[in-house]
Amino acid sequence: MYQRIRDLREDHNLTQTHVAKMLGMSQTGYSKYETGENDLPTIVLIRLAKFYHTSIDYLLGQTSQMERYPD
Repeated sequence: MYQRIRDLREDHNLTQTHVAKMLGMSQTGYSKYETGENDLPTIVLIRLAKFYHTSIDYLLGQTSQMERYPD
């Protein structure tokens, strides 16, 4: 899961600072999610899924299909 959120961020040419700002947190705090030092809270998973237009299952590595997050 941690590599997947990093890959999505990089695929969208975004910095950790940009994603952290969107989540309302510090870059350092967000970085800990990407490295696996901190677990992702459910609300952060939901926000990332919406932001990247994908499913939570994709973020968690439960599927390889990047299905769009339901509106």
